[in-house]
Amino acid sequence: MQGAVGETLPPPRPAEWPRIVSPDAAPQNPLPGSGQSEVPAPPAPAPVGTCLTMLNERYGADLRAVTLPAVKAGCSVAEPVEISALSIRVGTQGARHRVDLQPPVTLACDMATAVAAWIETSLQPLARGHYGRDLSALRVGGGHECRRRNRRAEGPLSEHATGRALDVFALAIGPSSERLLLEMGKPAGHEAFLTALRHSACGAFLTALGPGSDATHVDHLHIDIQARRPSSRFCQ
Repeated sequence: MQGAVGETLPPPRPAEWPRIVSPDAAPQNPLPGSGQSEVPAPPAPAPVGTCLTMLNERYGADLRAVTLPAVKAGCSVAEPVEISALSIRVGTQGARHRVDLQPPVTLACDMATAVAAWIETSLQPLARGHYGRDLSALRVGGGHECRRRNRRAEGPLSEHATGRALDVFALAIGPSSERLLLEMGKPAGHEAFLTALRHSACGAFLTALGPGSDATHVDHLHIDIQARRPSSRFCQ
């Protein structure tokens, strides 16, 4: 078939081929008996609370959703979760072990997920490797606090304002009858363990600041997942 001079047109489209519909065209309802299938509906959005549901399935029921009071701009928390304890996996046989967070702390759900994974995959193995005992508790602070960095009267808001930061003051290792308490600001012969702990925090979080980094962190380890610059980590 010829069109304009010198132009060859393609052969006609076979009648049995399905009709091509532009992706921008509005979907049409199929006619009964036409054989045309309906346009599939888009997938439903993930239900609210999926993050907490996954945490409960993995780490037990001692994590619960909380409702926070209205606060000033910049201090909102995405899916706030209160953690009082974690049921972590120990070994390869499916055994579980309870680790308490004292006092219970409120975090954004994504931070809670990062903390739980760090405790299970780093702190517990470090405790077993150094002392032959299980991690039993963390003494913590911070969590969600609507305040500025280092509690100053001026300056940017702290990462705690969004619930994406946590302060670790001490760790308890072993059962209550023979519990070993390790304080971040008082290494007292446990330097190797606390150094390994801080190295693991540098890999698990975007920021890790502990004793020796500055005057405001002499007694605790601050960890957070608040991105400051693309692909940046800050570890001291």
